[in-house]
Amino acid sequence: MTNKLKHTLMPKRILHLYRLFFFALTLVFAFGMAPSARSDPNPDKDEKGPTAESHWTTLDGARIHYVNYGKGSEALVLIHGWTCNLDNWRDQFPDFAARYRVIALDLPGHGKSDKPRFKNEAVPKNQPSPPFVYSMDLFARAVEAVMRDAKVKRAVLVGHSMGTPVARQFYRKYPEKTLAIVIVDGSLRPFADKTVMDRLIEGFRGANYKEAVSQMLTAISGPTLPAEARDRIKASSFNTPQHVLVSAMEGMADPSIWGEDKINVRVLAIMAKNPFYPPNVEASFRGIAPNMEFQMWNDVGHFIMMEKPKEFNAAVMQFLDKNKLLKK
Repeated sequence: MTNKLKHTLMPKRILHLYRLFFFALTLVFAFGMAPSARSDPNPDKDEKGPTAESHWTTLDGARIHYVNYGKGSEALVLIHGWTCNLDNWRDQFPDFAARYRVIALDLPGHGKSDKPRFKNEAVPKNQPSPPFVYSMDLFARAVEAVMRDAKVKRAVLVGHSMGTPVARQFYRKYPEKTLAIVIVDGSLRPFADKTVMDRLIEGFRGANYKEAVSQMLTAISGPTLPAEARDRIKASSFNTPQHVLVSAMEGMADPSIWGEDKINVRVLAIMAKNPFYPPNVEASFRGIAPNMEFQMWNDVGHFIMMEKPKEFNAAVMQFLDKNKLLKK
């Protein structure tokens, strides 16, 4: 084992891998299991304001749930992170919808969207269908399916955590439909080598995966994240089946999504300051997204938009208005 790998697997570095890997997996190895938070049986119950419209579309035979605010051919599309759902954007809906058309979706396998284990779950048990793979490409196609159903031609994509590689994959596939990208404590670079990633992902394959997720979410939550927001995040994670969260993590570890190809639209990156981020993180991101505005925020955790919603909303709206990205 190399010195680099040894240091990577030390408890402090494990926490670092959570942050850079959408804060995933082996905190369970570094900490004892804590009691799980009680799950809200309806984590999306408060998702809709008075002008929201709930819709469904389909992709590869699975239903995708989304909510829509307003009308127009251009929209702000909000993409949640791993094991989360569109309810994470609850505090953004009123401010954003007052100025722009807004769409938020539950990615396949998350929230109210379908969570198939196999491509055809109707087949007999003695004729198993191939597994339903929750890849970044699937998620990007889900965003496009929602936009198509909503008759949105172009969008500014706001991707939190795992939502960042989803937005990047969307841009690869549909550059003509991408006005800009907002990164919310996500990454444009891979997280670790294959050996480390395989070991991390294995941590979510066991019977205690929910406790592992709970520990991880507690570790990455900021100091001022409201308790009710913590509860909503955990409830959402417990609503995400094990086969989905493992497959999605494998999707984030797929080296094919971490190319050096450029993002040529405008990009806003809002990151939570973390002492374990490399000192050149901004320059590293600019190597892929040259037209980028980079912000590193102090005293905030991974769920920036839930912890400091007013400041976050203002920063995004300023970026949109300054660059004249969406029609009002």
